[in-house]
Amino acid sequence: MRTFLSLVIVASLAFLVGCGGGGSGSTPVGVPTGGGGGTPTGSGNTLPIAVDGGPVANTIYPNGAFTSVTICNPGTTTCQTIDGILVDTGSFGLRILASEITLTGLETFTSGSSTLYNCIQFVGSTYLWGTAAVADVEMAGEKASSATIQVIADPTGFNIPTNCSNGGIDDDSQLGLGANGILGIGPEPFDCGLACDPNGGNPFPPEPFYYLCSTGTTCTPAFQTLNQQVVNPVVFFATDNNGTIVELPALSGAAATESGSLIFGIGTQTNNQIPANATIFTLDQFDTFSVTYKGVTYNSSTNPPTPSFIDLGSNGLFFQDATIPECTDVTDFYCPTSLLALSAVNQGTNAATSTVDFSIDNADNLFAAGNGADAAFSTLGGPSGGGFDYGLPFFFGRNVFTAIDGAALPSGAPAAPWWAY
Repeated sequence: MRTFLSLVIVASLAFLVGCGGGGSGSTPVGVPTGGGGGTPTGSGNTLPIAVDGGPVANTIYPNGAFTSVTICNPGTTTCQTIDGILVDTGSFGLRILASEITLTGLETFTSGSSTLYNCIQFVGSTYLWGTAAVADVEMAGEKASSATIQVIADPTGFNIPTNCSNGGIDDDSQLGLGANGILGIGPEPFDCGLACDPNGGNPFPPEPFYYLCSTGTTCTPAFQTLNQQVVNPVVFFATDNNGTIVELPALSGAAATESGSLIFGIGTQTNNQIPANATIFTLDQFDTFSVTYKGVTYNSSTNPPTPSFIDLGSNGLFFQDATIPECTDVTDFYCPTSLLALSAVNQGTNAATSTVDFSIDNADNLFAAGNGADAAFSTLGGPSGGGFDYGLPFFFGRNVFTAIDGAALPSGAPAAPWWAY
């Protein structure tokens, strides 16, 4: 199972605080059926991003990188630009709250009297539920034509399947999500891939990804071909479609905001070439690699698995260290008595290694400083569920590349998926 956005949201001190990650109905869904304005942000292949506290009024989302995305009815100029979209390298696909969409006429997938719904579960027992819809997605000067997205909303007329909710927290609101949507640009092209495809060789559609639902009836798990699954929109670009680069300036301590860029493509233009001094970490079948911290190695091969990954959607550095005190009020984070200087060693499946130096500070003090107005923190961290999660603080002062599985890459680069910095 792939690693998804590590996002648990709780309200505290005016902050949205996140942490980090059989059946029937095997007939694929049929063609879309369907029924504003806006312009793409950015230019060329560069989209502005900002660690600015997010879109929730009177609330700060710490260490969230937000941007704007334009969606259009396919093949038309009837569009809407939506801001407050959280950028995430740990999930796959564009997901937008229905409450933030004023554009009318978006097409949804149907089969007979049933509509296709999508579920995504995150580390921390949260989930998103909503219809699979088709839109042109525009970012900077790029367009993903007829891309499947998730329109996040609670259902009317039926209940969310228990295999989706799984006793977890419903984040199908702006306050719960802390954002107006999620732009998943991780190292996979689709949110489920061949596991959900009827051509994938599975006897039954896997849960909890896709369901056919009719009002007043139960939902049935359903296979979906790749072109009907929620897609990483980057792979649908005409060019610059093999990966991304996240660029954020160096930060020491905290700041009210930080601005950076999301660059599309790897080795396709002069601004996205792989530097000679970059280290490339190829990934295992779970899109993870190995991290050794204080003599303990964390990867997907341990028993139990402790996968390690790079995840812009996690708002801290999350790892296990029983010697660091946890905060008493917000236990998602560490609260050491003084600033800690630490390090870990990353290793890809290609045996490439690199030592990462980082610092962890007292989260309570960080949130209280700056009159509680800071949104960017380079020293924020907390306990994980087992693996090592390099969240947003890792990105400060680095250009972090994500190469998408199956994509064509420049000569000399290893086959994707991989991360590099």
